Amino acid sequence: MISSAAITHERDFGPNAPPIRYPEPDVIVLNPKFEQYKIASAPIQRLHTGMLWAEGPAWNAGGQYLVLSDIPNNTHLRWLAEDNHVSIYHNNSSNANGNTFDWEGRLLSCEHRGRSVVRYEHNGSVTVLADKWQGKPLNAPNDIVVHPDGGIWFTDPGYGILGNYEGNKAELENKEAVYRIDAKTGKMDIVIDDMYKANGLCFSPDYKKIYVADTGVSHYPEAPRNLRVYDVIDGKKTKNGKEFASMKMQLDGNEVAGLADGIRADIDGNIWVGAGWVGKGYDGVHIFAPDGERIGQILLPEICANVCFGGPKRNRLFMAASQSLYTVTVETQGAHIT
Repeated sequence: MISSAAITHERDFGPNAPPIRYPEPDVIVLNPKFEQYKIASAPIQRLHTGMLWAEGPAWNAGGQYLVLSDIPNNTHLRWLAEDNHVSIYHNNSSNANGNTFDWEGRLLSCEHRGRSVVRYEHNGSVTVLADKWQGKPLNAPNDIVVHPDGGIWFTDPGYGILGNYEGNKAELENKEAVYRIDAKTGKMDIVIDDMYKANGLCFSPDYKKIYVADTGVSHYPEAPRNLRVYDVIDGKKTKNGKEFASMKMQLDGNEVAGLADGIRADIDGNIWVGAGWVGKGYDGVHIFAPDGERIGQILLPEICANVCFGGPKRNRLFMAASQSLYTVTVETQGAHIT
């Protein structure tokens, strides 16, 4: 249990903020297992602010830049590592949410307004990879990952069509699910359909498991606030789904429960989870060991929607949090290409 009284959430992240006194106070060790990942002299930094809802950070190793979505502003932004410069990458992203890069360095993006998964080709054209399931429009693809066999896995919880703020309001025409697109044939299959609203997802380092966050409680009161894990069979199917971790925790002697959103794995199999909707002492990033135990937190003054690892050593955690982009260097590396 942690106490919010010890949390320095009123700190200034602005350009004229005073330096933070080390060790970084808002990287919280809940279990000694997490000590090895905290760097005492690595501060949390705010790289950019002014967005409306930041999502979908994805690292391009070849270009050494980060792409992220500002969904309501209908843009992809690009952050350049060399000088911290932020610019518009695509000024009409179709209200894109989750992003990743494939094994050929092409940006894959989940479009709310287009209700589709698209690929930005090297020549500048855009290829629609999926926009229908059995003849009906997809709901609103949300988050996306790639498998070494080239398969593309994405979630379709439908948040982007629940109103006009992040897309175009419409009715959900399909059960919320997780899909796989075959890289060679383009054939699409449902791989998980036993969740309320599958949201963020990531593979284990060996790609033998897939973790998925369920945010269904936003619309289904009986839904759990958790992450689930499934065995991946031949890179194409899943089985043995079960709860991996609960988003409930003790804070100031009370049980609180927020929501998990975007997730990523490190090379040791820990799962780093963008979390929020509780407040001070909870919102930020929660880190779970491979056995599902919560071992650490990175506390932010905003709700964290999604995360990814990047930088030349893949040891910088980038956090898309409401209106801002944050980063902190940790003593591990991201397990996947983005």
